Amino acid sequence: MAPDWTQIALWLAVGYLFGAIPFGLILTRFAGLGDVRAIGSGNIGATNVLRTGRKGLAAATLLGDALKGTVAVLIASRFGGQEAALAAGLGAFLGHLFPVWLGFKGGKGVATFIGVLLGLFPLGVLVFAVVWLGLAFLLRYSSASALAASAATPAALWAFGQGRLAVLFCVLALLLWWKHAPNIRRLAAGTEGRIGQKG
Repeated sequence: MAPDWTQIALWLAVGYLFGAIPFGLILTRFAGLGDVRAIGSGNIGATNVLRTGRKGLAAATLLGDALKGTVAVLIASRFGGQEAALAAGLGAFLGHLFPVWLGFKGGKGVATFIGVLLGLFPLGVLVFAVVWLGLAFLLRYSSASALAASAATPAALWAFGQGRLAVLFCVLALLLWWKHAPNIRRLAAGTEGRIGQKG
């Protein structure tokens, strides 16, 4: 049966609206810390929120950015089925990366990637976590660990017989790598900050 493109477009839009919620910006403003985009990397994600010195806010941002992807997928799955869930997952990821409210300048997508994965195939989160934690322990680079874990995810999904999810997460991983281009350049130059490194 041919996909219902109207429904797919609808759930893509719903997912986008969830993904475009800028938790980092909202939480830091409510905490009286101003615009998080004015500090550090200028990013709205948890890593930059952590630069405010508020670990609790950073953790809340991480959780919010992940769960907005999970919630979008679960709602779409409940009311529209698997096709809708895939569309909502893609939409949520795009919404986080390119939120219309912020001039299409959003986060780098790691937390939302995990959140979408949690909603679509929870076992995949375990694979992501094992790769991330292993490389973070060995290399002490958060960005490199996230890049490797995102690249491993589609392969793991394929191995689990989840071909359609593997295709979706190939797309998400490519976008995530593209958003991490500055980190990749710093890794190549040996100037990327390590986990726990001061200054």
